[in-house]
Amino acid sequence: MVVMLDKPGLALTLIFGLAIFFLGDFFYLVLILAFLLLSLVATKYGHYEKKEMGIYEHDRSWENVLSNGLVPTVVVVLGYFLGWGPIPYICSIAAVTADKFASELGVLGGDPVSLDGLKRVPPGTSGAVSSTGTLSSLAGSAAVGIAAMFLFGIGPNMALLVAFAGFSGGMVDTVFGVFEEKGFGTKGTTNIICSIVGALIGLMVIL
Repeated sequence: MVVMLDKPGLALTLIFGLAIFFLGDFFYLVLILAFLLLSLVATKYGHYEKKEMGIYEHDRSWENVLSNGLVPTVVVVLGYFLGWGPIPYICSIAAVTADKFASELGVLGGDPVSLDGLKRVPPGTSGAVSSTGTLSSLAGSAAVGIAAMFLFGIGPNMALLVAFAGFSGGMVDTVFGVFEEKGFGTKGTTNIICSIVGALIGLMVIL
């Protein structure tokens, strides 16, 4: 069983993929495909437990594709015309990966605490943190940093910065998740903010 995309989601994935390939290069495309693979693994991991908790997401719509792929694609387009290079793009991918790992793996362990009042909340609550989710977030962003070392030839120090940027984006996502729980914004908007933060940190490094 695999995670399924609806037809608009598949179409949007194709559009983003083509833009990234032609305005970036083959390795840009490989990196976002690696994100999709890691996301699939994180989603499938512990899916029986997630089903029991009622938080397993098998089907994904175009909104999921848009919220995770829009900012990286825009960064590639702008970078093509402004000569940014790959770092802001890599950092935006690290951010969405960190968020995906935190949300998909963090629900499987630890005791989530909401940033709103620091009270215990059920797993899967937006705006909450746990030890498992925090470590998973860091692992996700670090994985992108390591992958970028092989794909783009960045050094260890830059890979650490990528991990930091991704983790920071994931934490900002959690902060905005507090507002999401109150009815301001959606998971999609917090994902977009997450990837923007990652990209901005990457952009500050190169400017």
